[in-house]
Amino acid sequence: MTQNTDLLPATVREFFTAHIARDADTASALLTDDVVVVDQDETFRGREAVHAFLRDAGSEFEYTTEQLGSHRVDDAHWVVTVRIEGTFPGGVADLDYRFALRGDLVAELVIANHVA
Repeated sequence: MTQNTDLLPATVREFFTAHIARDADTASALLTDDVVVVDQDETFRGREAVHAFLRDAGSEFEYTTEQLGSHRVDDAHWVVTVRIEGTFPGGVADLDYRFALRGDLVAELVIANHVA
């Protein structure tokens, strides 16, 4: 996997910067109006619902995020693998963030356990 985040589209880099900083307003500005986010089998549809998810997700825990790698699937699809460590059950999780871009915005994001 590529570990150089400079290879990621600006939208994905900016989303991650905002997401890690828990800045739901900035992250939401990078989404299409009809965005769909799936996180561990829970689906959020539309910018307003996704904003609430981004604002509240994991807020009851303390954790750090480290990017392990990323790769381009095609011009519109990217996968970023991260490790989160913190006070949540299990304490460590490797997750894939699968982005589908439409123009310069995120149209879909699927967050799922990383399968090696």
